[in-house]
Amino acid sequence: MVDLDDQTTMHFWISNYRRHDRPNLVLVHGCGGEARWQFCLQIRELSKLFNIYIPDLLFYGKSYTTNTDRTPRFQAKCIMEGLKKGFGVEKCTVYSISYGGWVGYFMAEIYPDIIEKNVIVSSGVGTTDDEKVAQLSRVGKQPEEVIKTVVPKDPDAIRLLVEKSIYKYDPTLLVPDFILWEFIKVTEHKNREEKEELLRSLISGEVDSAVSALPQETLLVWGDQDYFFPKHIAHQLQRKLGPKATLTIIKETGHGVNMDSPYELNELIKTFVFGQLHK
Repeated sequence: MVDLDDQTTMHFWISNYRRHDRPNLVLVHGCGGEARWQFCLQIRELSKLFNIYIPDLLFYGKSYTTNTDRTPRFQAKCIMEGLKKGFGVEKCTVYSISYGGWVGYFMAEIYPDIIEKNVIVSSGVGTTDDEKVAQLSRVGKQPEEVIKTVVPKDPDAIRLLVEKSIYKYDPTLLVPDFILWEFIKVTEHKNREEKEELLRSLISGEVDSAVSALPQETLLVWGDQDYFFPKHIAHQLQRKLGPKATLTIIKETGHGVNMDSPYELNELIKTFVFGQLHK
């Protein structure tokens, strides 16, 4: 836990043993659960080569603020302040997914001297408000319906979110409702209103759709079956980020690349950071 000030506390999951000869990797999660669940299929492999830092975004896990700012830019500033104040991080690569992609983008934009490389996966960064509404309307007719799905309040909402996020399999298929209710109780009931406000800030125009070219090398990774943000959004973002952005699309993979294709994603991250495959 890192107390940033009298308003904000950030919680981080970190490597038990950090080595000076390893690069730092910051993993920024999306909506739909705490950080420890979203990266559970990747951590074991990535921790062999990186010092791992996984912040719980504000209102997830033990991270909290009384500040009324709900923008991803504020989340980015809080993460970076926590990394510097709590752990003395001076250089790092950021890997972010979905909602976290907005946070990762602002981390790279605001702190170019600290963020060495940037990985953005399945995120709507750079989309206009109309584009966001159009894509999210595939899940619900109104923005509020989408918010209730992405911050699920019942087993049906969880099943719908998983169905639209994961292409290869359905991890909830054999899970009875009472277990899903318990999951909601543990992870989603806490700070529900604030989590919904985070999504409203994206849809309502609080987040500028203008994207500048980043000075860092940026790797974009997408699933070819992404239901929320299809491939054309990935290509659009690549153009906006400039010549240092590259795009890799993984076949037979949905929005949740971290769940559908964790091995392939890990290999892409390792190759991007080190310049060669690490076995």
